[in-house]
Amino acid sequence: MSLADRVLYPDFLSRIVTADEAAAMIPAGAHVGMSGFTGAGYPKAVPQALARHIQQQNAQGKPFKIGLWTGASTAPELDGALAQVDGIDMRLPYQSDPTCRKQINAGQMQYVDIHLSHVAQFVWFGFLGKLDVAVVEVAGVLPDGRLIPSSSVGNNKTWLDQADKIILEVNTWHNPALEGMHDIYYGTDVPPNRRPIQMTEPHQRIGEPYMRCDPSKVIAVVKTHQPDRNSVYAAPDDTSNRIAGHIINFLQQEVKLGRLPADLLPLQSGVGNIANAVLAGLNAGPFENLTAYTEVLQDGMLDMLRSGKLASASATALSLSPAAMQDFNDRIEFYKERIVLRPQEISNHPELIRRMGLIAMNGMIEADIYGNVNSTHIMGSAIMNGIGGSGDFARNAYLSIFMTPSLAKDGAISCIVPMASHVDHTEHDVQILVTEQGLADLRGHSPTQRAEIIIEKCAHPDFRPALRDYLARARKGALGQHTPHLLGEALSWHQKYVETGSMR
Repeated sequence: MSLADRVLYPDFLSRIVTADEAAAMIPAGAHVGMSGFTGAGYPKAVPQALARHIQQQNAQGKPFKIGLWTGASTAPELDGALAQVDGIDMRLPYQSDPTCRKQINAGQMQYVDIHLSHVAQFVWFGFLGKLDVAVVEVAGVLPDGRLIPSSSVGNNKTWLDQADKIILEVNTWHNPALEGMHDIYYGTDVPPNRRPIQMTEPHQRIGEPYMRCDPSKVIAVVKTHQPDRNSVYAAPDDTSNRIAGHIINFLQQEVKLGRLPADLLPLQSGVGNIANAVLAGLNAGPFENLTAYTEVLQDGMLDMLRSGKLASASATALSLSPAAMQDFNDRIEFYKERIVLRPQEISNHPELIRRMGLIAMNGMIEADIYGNVNSTHIMGSAIMNGIGGSGDFARNAYLSIFMTPSLAKDGAISCIVPMASHVDHTEHDVQILVTEQGLADLRGHSPTQRAEIIIEKCAHPDFRPALRDYLARARKGALGQHTPHLLGEALSWHQKYVETGSMR
């Protein structure tokens, strides 16, 4: 399909340029908002051209960096390309690129880790400074200048509204039948002018299928024809299947006790192999007519939509393996009746999460014996990816579930520790912890009661005796007995790993 078939707004035809020409329009020091969320819907050509431009400028002794804002993680063609030429001064709000991570942890790149629901409003509030340029991938342009979103929405609405200048990448690889799958809500405002968001069900539409922009701000239109970065998920292993089994048994018990309806409540699921295993378990489980209100639609939810277990799914982005992406395109009319893609300020909005009563299931790096969860840092100081949307959901969900294997690094690390080396989700926001060992229901328990439950239900047997010993000694020797800790050794497990390569 030619670009003229996708760009139907006549004035934009005169602004079609190469990626290199578009990249040259981005000045050094600019704050640049780029599309992209979990490897979907990110610009493919302009970032790589910008990386080449930065490399040339630096070679001429002209230092060149930008501030890079996105929806969430992108791909090697964006984050990786710009990081490899040392082109990013400040990154926000979430990343998963190895080169970015290395530079952040080396202190060579500044990184602001923000709740994903906060990003758009921080820009509207002016907290992050002026957004100079937006680079946004779209699937097409209508005759009146409205834009057809591609495989993610993320913060694109805000970038288009707030940026001084806009570069559009029109990606003809995307299925034109994507048109109509999106729901772009334009009813948000800043205090004191906010009004309730009129949504009570996950599949309810409250916006319009297209994004708007001021055509006069569009300085370049670039053609691309490339697929998103598609991640292949590992097949569920014994550990992830056991975690999934504990969660499904727990949900069945909650239904039996009358605390959940038979068709549960809307599901939110983080990304990854364990999350996909849980979805696979739900697909084979006893629950029918489920719904999802989440950030990212991954393979497991497509399986559930096809089987009929999942009636509808709302998200802000796709994150599919190549095989699942092929299935999505082959059956897009089927999926279009069941999937809605929204801006992340809506997919992650605390008001909606609280109102609809979500069951939030997210991964973690470690938890301590009192239920504080670290989902972002290794050994207290090295960032992994970022908090993403897990905090948006954990604080506001009906059920807040965090899950991880009990061991990491071939058993050298216990994921249940005396004190978390970094805390993203405090004990106040964590209701359920799950490992392959078992499920700890922490609701209604005091800190020391929580500690006993977590140690017995979630810790690996190899580390349980040491955790029991720590708790017993803390109960005798701590200054206070509400949340007893031995401050001199609370983080000694982490220190031992740093020094020896093992917590054992």
